[in-house]
Amino acid sequence: MFILILQAIWLYIKELAGKDLDVLTIAKFLYYSTPVAVPIALPLSVLLAAILVFGKMAENYEFAAMKSNGISLQRAMRSLTFVILGIGITSFLFANSVIPWGYFKQRNLRGNIAKMKPAMAIGQGTFNQLGDINIKVGEKSGENGEFLTDVIIHKKNPRKNGNYTVIKSKSGELKSSLKSNIIQLVLEDGNYYEDLFITEPKKAKTSPFVKTEFKEYALNIDVSKLNQVDIDDESVTDNHRMLKINELYNRIDTFSLALTNNYKIYRSNQHRTWAPSTMDRTAALDTIRENPKDLLASLKIFDQRRALDVAMSKVRSQKAAVQNREDQIKGEKSRLAKHEIEIHKKYVLGVACIILFFIGAPLGAIIRKGGMGLPLVVATLFFLTYHFIGIFAEKAATEGAFPAWLGAWLSTFILFPIGIYLTYRATTDQGIFSNEFSFKKLFSKFKKRPKSPHAAP
Repeated sequence: MFILILQAIWLYIKELAGKDLDVLTIAKFLYYSTPVAVPIALPLSVLLAAILVFGKMAENYEFAAMKSNGISLQRAMRSLTFVILGIGITSFLFANSVIPWGYFKQRNLRGNIAKMKPAMAIGQGTFNQLGDINIKVGEKSGENGEFLTDVIIHKKNPRKNGNYTVIKSKSGELKSSLKSNIIQLVLEDGNYYEDLFITEPKKAKTSPFVKTEFKEYALNIDVSKLNQVDIDDESVTDNHRMLKINELYNRIDTFSLALTNNYKIYRSNQHRTWAPSTMDRTAALDTIRENPKDLLASLKIFDQRRALDVAMSKVRSQKAAVQNREDQIKGEKSRLAKHEIEIHKKYVLGVACIILFFIGAPLGAIIRKGGMGLPLVVATLFFLTYHFIGIFAEKAATEGAFPAWLGAWLSTFILFPIGIYLTYRATTDQGIFSNEFSFKKLFSKFKKRPKSPHAAP
């Protein structure tokens, strides 16, 4: 858990750095990140603990002593089997209640922290929103990063609902304190562009705009509203990881019904759009039916070209509409698959703990090695195999390669026969390979292979 919490800090360091956060806020973030790390930490801990315990007992000949007293490996594992079943059931309850709560709290806290101190977040090479402007700088220099070069600003107009003003300058300087609610930005050697918002259609066709040059231009930006961030705000509730099973089922029903209705609406719209009466209301349908081949030839050259241009334009428009609709449907299916996968993942966590125990316990008894050396390496390899298969399967299921339930359970299905095989080999006092197989025997065959009589001396 300690390693995974540190990973969470490094993962979101960009959102946390430079925000002047107090100790309580940082402690809250770490506290909310703890449940989110449990789906990775718990299966790995069960696997590692099983290998360490049973490997140490086998190394100290504890199992040999048990067998000499008539206690089999199955009987030795019986009490731990009940414990691991309890852990599996508890992990399901934990995944259905605490983990969604932790992700909900962490996600909202991250979003609120990201909104704090926007005046300190003028990064290089990317657009940063400050008040009603978006600013991008090429480089920052100076002791406090107050000198800027290659400044580009897009200024919003709330009445026109868009970016109609662009300001470019070779250099600039922040002359006010970065911690102030008012940022004063002085630009030098630049240009000012503004598109005029014309309501008259005839004048709007000429696309009028204003362009000016300046040697120095001062811009004051009020960010007082953005600095007043409620750190306890919890308005983000639409992520599938924040929901319990019953809430996920409700969302799935809603999304499935919406997807079915969208299919019907799109189909009816296409039939209505491409109906003959809609395609050309001015042409007589009887004439088109009688002379379908000679219709284009009967037109003048100008009309033929115009008809072909209109037809090609309609085809291109329809192709773009179909492509957009296809992308939209893919997005809706992907959203639906994510919710279905999340339901199965709540069950997978408990089952994975049980299966990994039945891999780790017999594996520890077979390798007969305790400590943090070989058992740690073996546990890490098994868990990485399980984890990466799960990631790839979930990604493929989200993109529609196979059903959502298979994407959530694939890694568990692959490890399940391995657990059965290792448990069987351990309970029957056999190694991982059969007694007839030996690497020494394999290499000795190559060493003792006689020379061919036809070989050159």
